Parts: sequence; C-alpha cells; structure tokens
Amino acid sequence: MNSKLIKSYAKINLSLGVVGRLKSGYHKIESLVSFINLHDEIKIKKIIDKNHKIKFFGSFSKGIKKNNTIINLLKILDKKKLLNNQKYLIKIKKNIPQKTGLGGGSMNASAIIRFFMSKKILNFSKKDLIKLTKQIGSDVQLGIDNKNKILYSNGKLEAKSKKKGLFVIIIKPNFGCSTKEIYKGVKKYSPKKLIKNKKNYFTLMNIIKLQNDLEKVVFKYYPKLVHVKSFMESLPNIEFVRMTGSGSSILGYFLSKNSAIRAARLFKKKYRNYWCITSKTI
Repeated sequence: MNSKLIKSYAKINLSLGVVGRLKSGYHKIESLVSFINLHDEIKIKKIIDKNHKIKFFGSFSKGIKKNNTIINLLKILDKKKLLNNQKYLIKIKKNIPQKTGLGGGSMNASAIIRFFMSKKILNFSKKDLIKLTKQIGSDVQLGIDNKNKILYSNGKLEAKSKKKGLFVIIIKPNFGCSTKEIYKGVKKYSPKKLIKNKKNYFTLMNIIKLQNDLEKVVFKYYPKLVHVKSFMESLPNIEFVRMTGSGSSILGYFLSKNSAIRAARLFKKKYRNYWCITSKTI
C-alpha cells in the first residue's frame, strides 16, 4: 500500500451554549458546528513492524503529548482486533494550532477513522461508530464527515449539507486554553436555544443572535482577548466575531474574500505577535 494523503479540516463552533451538567460531571452543550479549509495533512502507510509509528511535524507539532488522540484511537482498534494485526506509519503535518478550539487532534482521529472506513478496513454500524468516537474524545464524532452540524443538548447530531460560504480571519494569541480548566470556570448555565425541527438555525441572522458561553470564562482568565475581540468587531465589513470551542482562537466572519483579506492586514498591523490567517467555510 502506497502512502495515502488525507486532509483533516479544522472544526469551528459558530455557537456554543453550556446548558447544564451530566451525572458524569461533563457539561451539556449545544452547538452549531462547521468546518474551514485550514487542515492538517496526514499520510498513512502500511508497515511491517510490531508497533504503529506516529510522527508529527510542521508549524504546530511542538509539545504534542505521547498519549494523544491518534495513539488512543490505534490502541482501541488494536484491542478490539479491528486492524487484523496490521501496523501503520502515520505522518501528520500540523497546520492547525493546538489548544485553540479548532479541534485539531480530534479531527485527526476522525480523518483516520474515515480513511479506514473508506478502505473497508473498518466496518461500523452508526451506533458502534458513535460509541468508538466517544471513547476517543467528545469532538471526534463531529468530524466523521465535514458537513455543518447541529449538536443538541441531548448529544444528538443533525447534519446539514448546505454550505455556509463564509470567509474568516482566524486569530490565535500567543497562548492556548485548556478545555478542562475553561469548563471548570463555568458557573451559570444558559437556556436551550437549539430545538430539533424548530427552524433553520444556520441562517446568518440566527447565528449572529447566538453566542459562545465559554467566552465569559476565557475573557475573565485572559482579559487581553476582550480588547482583541473589540478591535475585530471594528474591522470594516465584518458580520460577527466569535471564539471557537474553549479558545483561544477568535474568528471574524465576512461575506467576501477581499473583506477578510483586508481585515487580516489591518489586524496584523496592530497585533504583530499574534498568528492571523484567512480561511473559508467548506
């Protein structure tokens, strides 16, 4: 088997509501989820070896833990004997920053599962697939395909095939956020706003009305982000600004590519030490 290149796209939360807490201690959330064309590049190849080999490289590969989502995925598949004792060399070029709410590691695991399923190496029922993804991480099921999704507070997902066609600037400050620590800071819960079959939640007007509840916690811990968001909201032709996931990335949304490019130039002039790129929803 020759090396196969696959793309692992970044996940974004257009909205994120924290609506309660489960008996397990995890939080109940609801979210509008989409994907952008920023992606990690993954090469997979069969090897003759006793163990899998995982190699990370690229701009954001530094500091990835040995016990990561890819290792956890392969351990589970090996334990269930689903790979027939075949071992793989997996090389991952990290273009998606870590600890930014863009789901890089989780989406890597999703992309590898998709690859194995496309090659008939794995064959799951929908129920077993969801069970597998939850063993690896709560976000992994979001990336099994790259469709827009509504995540309801009961954990159910509804996929939407219509693309949004939004252009974005992605801002990453010079620090990341720990998802665990951010959720610990949540003290109040929001009422449910996403109710199945009630309306089309993916209209721009509706998305703008929603919010990311975790911004309150992140902005309390990192007050400089309040000023960053305020500056982004002053950029010309911007539709709205919102943090994704538990941060630290903040995204500004536009209806045209040129508006996003101009906004990125203005942002870089003021915040020279922050990572800033343009992208588009897919």
